Amino acid sequence: MLELLIGLFVTVAVGYFIVKGYKPAGVLLTAGVLLLILTGLIGHAVLPSKIASTGNIFTDSLEYVKYMLQYRGGGLGMQIMLLCGFASYMTHIGANNVVVKQFSKPLSFIKSPYVLLVAAYIVACLMSLAVSSATGLGVLLMATLFPMMTAMGISRPAAVAVCASPAAIILSPTSGDVVIAAEKSGLALDVFAVQTVLPVSICAIIVMSAAAYFWNRYLDKKDNSPMERVDVSEMEVNAPAFYAILPFLPIFGVFLFNGRTIPGLELDIYTIVVLSIFVGALVNFAVQRFDGKKTLEDLESCYEGMADAFKGVVMLLVAAGVFAQGLMSIGAIDNLLHLAETAGAGGIALMFILTGLTVAAAIATGSGNAPFYAFVELAPSLAAKMGLNPAFLIIPMLQASNLGRTISPVSGVIVATSGMANISPFEVVKRTSVPVLCGLATVIIGTLILVPMSA
Repeated sequence: MLELLIGLFVTVAVGYFIVKGYKPAGVLLTAGVLLLILTGLIGHAVLPSKIASTGNIFTDSLEYVKYMLQYRGGGLGMQIMLLCGFASYMTHIGANNVVVKQFSKPLSFIKSPYVLLVAAYIVACLMSLAVSSATGLGVLLMATLFPMMTAMGISRPAAVAVCASPAAIILSPTSGDVVIAAEKSGLALDVFAVQTVLPVSICAIIVMSAAAYFWNRYLDKKDNSPMERVDVSEMEVNAPAFYAILPFLPIFGVFLFNGRTIPGLELDIYTIVVLSIFVGALVNFAVQRFDGKKTLEDLESCYEGMADAFKGVVMLLVAAGVFAQGLMSIGAIDNLLHLAETAGAGGIALMFILTGLTVAAAIATGSGNAPFYAFVELAPSLAAKMGLNPAFLIIPMLQASNLGRTISPVSGVIVATSGMANISPFEVVKRTSVPVLCGLATVIIGTLILVPMSA
């Protein structure tokens, strides 16, 4: 229990200092290193088993910082930098202005920006079928849909919330956590994903769309958020009309190079973005009448965007990762697991307890997968002891882990999207909070109605 109390205390302290205006990256990194050192002092292993110890508690903590710099800087961080660089390049060559000019015409008859917000959210949710990473999807949407949403009159915080939340509800039947959940439920993947999870997910998305409409409208009025629809008649556009296609090249690439559309040709998001930059540069080269010098000068904006992303977003992700590892290493998550195991409750109460603990762990660590993978191991044994259907416990936990991540100010998707928009993660969480709570309530009600409790 001491470990859980330490974790709670440090988590509250992190929130306090960030709210007080301290730089989030520094606060999270300091808190994470402190937790790792405390982990060693109370006799637990500082580093996960896959990382060799240096033989010293303090240097082990720094070793994990190095690991996160390599892992997130070279993996997810590189993806974010590439997408941010691509977005900067599209802005520099005028492609984003062309998009706004072209799309504003058919959308001009929609007077309410909140109707546009709901439409954008549904499109973003459908994108989650193609992009499994919540952070990767959020960054992709920030690089493509975000400029258009803000130009059409949606406030910046509301637009960021749309980009941050489409992966809150699981739609893809082949995502890793769905596969694990089906296995632990003892059901075939198609039966579990399509017949059991999907109806609940669709209901939750409908409810969250409605909640996002009313909640963002309320907050925009309450906070007096700037909402200025761009007057396209006064917008200066110096690029050809067909440049409107260029900002969406990564999205087209995700669907085109998935290994199924063109059999045998499957590219990851990194290669797709590099290809998109390359195609954009070739098109710009031709439009510039094959002026190589000007084309290469324009590409500098891409590299500058990547550098800004490392400073503003990637370091936040590294710091958040160190903090999450600190919480897990010290045993705070294990203590939550122990509470779940010892809870003497009925079937519905047990489902509420496991769901609540999963949400709490997801908020604290900023991870959707880690808490679910930890807690889902409990579900089959607890269900067997009480004569329950394992799916009755697992489905709310599955959705709760992703929903909890969406209201965590230290999660990768919140940190990345807020960093790209240059607003506070807490502002984004405030925007996602009510839709997420409504979605969680819908998931629980849907499970009670659609999923049999008894085995």
